[in-house]
Amino acid sequence: MLNPEMLSYVYGGLMALAILVYAILDGYDLGVGILLPTNNDTDADTMIASIGPFWDANETWLVLAVGLALIAFPTAHSVILQALYLPITIMLIGLIIRGVAFDFRAKAKIKRKKRWDTMFKLGSILAAFMQGYMLGLYVMSFDTSILSILFALLSGAGVVGAYTLIGAAWLVLKTEGELQFKAIHWCQFAGRITFIGVIAVSIVNPLINSDVYKAWFESQMPLILLAPPVLCLALFIVQDRVLNKLKRNNEKRGWLPFLISAVIFILCFFGLTYSFYPYIVPGQLTIFEAVAAPESLNFLLYGVIVVVPTIILYTLFSYRVFWGKVQPLSYY
Repeated sequence: MLNPEMLSYVYGGLMALAILVYAILDGYDLGVGILLPTNNDTDADTMIASIGPFWDANETWLVLAVGLALIAFPTAHSVILQALYLPITIMLIGLIIRGVAFDFRAKAKIKRKKRWDTMFKLGSILAAFMQGYMLGLYVMSFDTSILSILFALLSGAGVVGAYTLIGAAWLVLKTEGELQFKAIHWCQFAGRITFIGVIAVSIVNPLINSDVYKAWFESQMPLILLAPPVLCLALFIVQDRVLNKLKRNNEKRGWLPFLISAVIFILCFFGLTYSFYPYIVPGQLTIFEAVAAPESLNFLLYGVIVVVPTIILYTLFSYRVFWGKVQPLSYY
């Protein structure tokens, strides 16, 4: 039997893991959707095929994160859901549009296929932007002032840029030929925009949030804390150089840009969690205050021990099966 403090760490860590994995995995397939061309069926088919076996499974991590929040931190779940009810609804509409368009584009007549490609693209942009917008409101403790709304809009644009970056990096990994060359250019452009966005958010966030300022600049170990942000910014430069090398050498194996993008996501997520730890609702509830009854959580832990490793193994297995370069709606 774990005590309430240990349960807070266990369920908080699992929820953080689910959110991070979702951001990386569903981030790249949302990014592919954002980049989807509406005037090139061949490229669109190849791009859709690159995410086809994975995109439903990727969203499992979002369901897991929300489920863990509801079960382990019900008070926090209620506060967050109430504050973000409208943007969550809009995000779900975007995800529904993506799901419908994904299936209908394969069954529609040729003349209507472009319409569903456009819907898939718009659904991806809408879902990505609303996730960033909600993140911005979360950082601002759900304040609804003009300053907070502007920051949330900046955050929304930043997440669209970040998803575009990792989506383009995924295409560099999975495609070849002319489409891969296009993806390299997309990845470079999105990387530079995301680089600017990360710097902007890193500057603005401590200025408008005193708790974040204290966490980073009044800490007793400032030199250690400087390492993740410096490494994150350095990785943008390294990625740009790697992409230039891929262009010059016309290399087919482009796994490194995706790996770098994933590490950038991890470092940014670390910065976010460190900024607000131990709060699960910024300025209102900590993970220790919001945790549910230990008796029920200890019982549910048996299910978690089975479910989470199963999801991880299934995810790894699916990526192993469909590893390699993709062709239009087929694999080899």
